Amino acid sequence: MQIIWHGQSCFELVFAKGKGEHITVLVDPSDESKTGLKMPKTDAQIVLLTNKTYTAAESDIKKNAAGAFIVGGPGEYEVKGVYVRGIDSNFGKPAAAKKEEDSEAENKKTSRKTVVKESGRTDFAEAADESSTVYTIEAEDMKLCSLGNFQEAELNQSQVEKIGNVDILMFPVGNGKNVGAKEALKIVSQIEPSIAVPMNYQIPKLKLDADDLNGFLKAAGVAAVDPLPKLTIKKKEIQPEEAKIIVLTP
Repeated sequence: MQIIWHGQSCFELVFAKGKGEHITVLVDPSDESKTGLKMPKTDAQIVLLTNKTYTAAESDIKKNAAGAFIVGGPGEYEVKGVYVRGIDSNFGKPAAAKKEEDSEAENKKTSRKTVVKESGRTDFAEAADESSTVYTIEAEDMKLCSLGNFQEAELNQSQVEKIGNVDILMFPVGNGKNVGAKEALKIVSQIEPSIAVPMNYQIPKLKLDADDLNGFLKAAGVAAVDPLPKLTIKKKEIQPEEAKIIVLTP
């Protein structure tokens, strides 16, 4: 399996399928007009959208990945031997409470405007849509989890149980709202993946006003990490007792 990061929560996951064949899963292709990051050219057969705030429109995705199976919310799916589970981000709140919160948010829409700073960057906290889906992806006898545009300070017990044991976790560290360095570290400790891959932090060309990666690495007690252009790994190479952080370059 190969994991390629394209910035923000956009990942390209390439799984081996038979001799000389593969299946590609693209997570959160970016809307360049909002993020400054281009959607990668890909032959992805599956596209997962954790949110609609910064991801490309479905029509643009279909142009870039013709024929791809697009998943945009909770549910369980099996496509070409890849198992996907979408978990909602209601965080165990009662439906009535969630409805009330949504109503309050709707009433505030007229006064909530996207904040654009003098630098030209959009403020992540003000612009972010709290509605999001967490995905687990299983293939090649490995289980991955992408938290996407996650906006809560921690997972609740129900979500931890639904996510289950994870080999590789892709998680935000610099959203600038509820998920900063300390919160990201808490979330990683809740899931306890064998490999943790940070995302959603400040990189060149990103228009969003996100924190940099150094704050998280410091909170995690990591002195230095050599970024990789991509992660190539097999199940037998994952050592649960040696949990580690792997940083990828976009």
